[in-house]
Amino acid sequence: QVQLVESGGGLVQAGGSLRLSCAASGSTASIKAMTWYRQAPGNERELVARMIVDGTVDYADAVRGRFAISRNKAFNQYYLQMNSLKPEDTATYYCNAVSSWGNFWGQGTQVTVSS
Repeated sequence: QVQLVESGGGLVQAGGSLRLSCAASGSTASIKAMTWYRQAPGNERELVARMIVDGTVDYADAVRGRFAISRNKAFNQYYLQMNSLKPEDTATYYCNAVSSWGNFWGQGTQVTVSS
């Protein structure tokens, strides 16, 4: 089992920055990929950024060049640095871990970008 706890959300003006954190615990050695998703009201959950265990990263077109996913492997922390935020980035952000034990989600953290 893997437990995930997100933090770092909040209210920010357009053009500002936030850094989200995802603390992983439990069977963290089994994690194969960590992904940040987001879901805005009335919308489906969408992939934002993904990091595979070998360090390969990928981004949604909407955030490429503005967001960066990273990790502190020693502390089992994953981050999403969000720069040049736009009102359309407003959503609840979730981290997701795919591991040998299954697919795990955090509870989400709200990001609101005001215009």
